[in-house]
Amino acid sequence: MLLADGFETAIIGVAQQFSNPPIAIYDRAKCIGILMTRDDMSQDGAEEFFEFNVQGAWVGEDTPAFLIPMEEYIEEA
Repeated sequence: MLLADGFETAIIGVAQQFSNPPIAIYDRAKCIGILMTRDDMSQDGAEEFFEFNVQGAWVGEDTPAFLIPMEEYIEEA
């Protein structure tokens, strides 16, 4: 299982699917909060950085996933 460096406190679980390796699940909002606090980024800057450099980094089938709670996802749609 691959982990996203520097986001250990945002891990909320592990996902498993039939015949695929388990993957780490991160709380997306916590990851953005880490960037804002640790790297002194604005909300917009942290979201942009996160989407491109963290969430957008495909490293194979072990790539972690980043959870958005359903109620937040519906609000954004």
